[in-house]
Amino acid sequence: MRPRLLVLRALGLGDLLAGIPALRALRRAHPAYEIVLAAPEQLAAPANASGAVDRLLPASAPGRAVPARLDWTGPPPEVAVDLHGNGPPSHRLLQRLRPGRLLAFAHPRTPEIQGPAWTADEHERARWCRLLTWYGIPADPTDLRLPAPATPSPAPGAVVVHPGADSGARRWPAERYAAVVRALRQRGHRVALTGGPGEDELLDRVLDAARTDGVRAFRGGLPFDRLGALFAGAAAVVSGDTGIAHLAVAYGTPSVTLFGPVAPRLWGPPPGTRHVVLWHPGPPGDPHGQDPDPQLLRIGPDDVLKALLDHPEVPRP
Repeated sequence: MRPRLLVLRALGLGDLLAGIPALRALRRAHPAYEIVLAAPEQLAAPANASGAVDRLLPASAPGRAVPARLDWTGPPPEVAVDLHGNGPPSHRLLQRLRPGRLLAFAHPRTPEIQGPAWTADEHERARWCRLLTWYGIPADPTDLRLPAPATPSPAPGAVVVHPGADSGARRWPAERYAAVVRALRQRGHRVALTGGPGEDELLDRVLDAARTDGVRAFRGGLPFDRLGALFAGAAAVVSGDTGIAHLAVAYGTPSVTLFGPVAPRLWGPPPGTRHVVLWHPGPPGDPHGQDPDPQLLRIGPDDVLKALLDHPEVPRP
């Protein structure tokens, strides 16, 4: 039986994609191990696409909480890695499995873990790479690209607009997305709208307010192979600060991302011209709030259009 390495990151799509550099570092450091990722079941396909995970162990909890238990079977993992949080709930969850070695950030309530100090003001990709580097595992935060899927795109060359987000604080108003869609169609761009489960009403609001035809709407959350193909083959992606923005980065597709309560220095794309962030600095807000963040509302449709139309890598129709 191969030795096993368990990684806890039971969060969302964007969290998984931000964790790919760390997962790949673990893969390189432990080529003979079976790497098991404890994460929500719906992330099995993107985890597999990373090339760093052998098996997904379904695990989830509401919001960003730590799962109550892990359905681990067989001998304890030789190595367990906490890429979920800074403990102690995530530490204790992994400690109950009695791993041979636990890699995690230090916390005063789990003094037996001799890890590095947690830093709140740090980019998510860099944070987990720093954790592994502290333990002697070199990790590159820029190692985040995914290979393009073999599946053909359902809307090749379209500007993909994703108006949804997990919280209202990061959800730009539907009417503003509609203004962007309408202006893009007037300029001859192909446009596709995407929405996850439960976002059909939001897509309808955008379509109704856009008052234009020829917009493809992909509802209900596409299977990952089709979603990946759509984003890999897009001319550009417009979205808020959500998992979809990370997917555009993973495929190297030009993107414009609207930031509100959370600064792009913590969750934004790598620097460069391909991925544009729109952001008005100000006091940090609640990323899980119900209403659009005031900083997000300072971004107007003209700002988004200018970023797209001036983008050197977005093809003109």
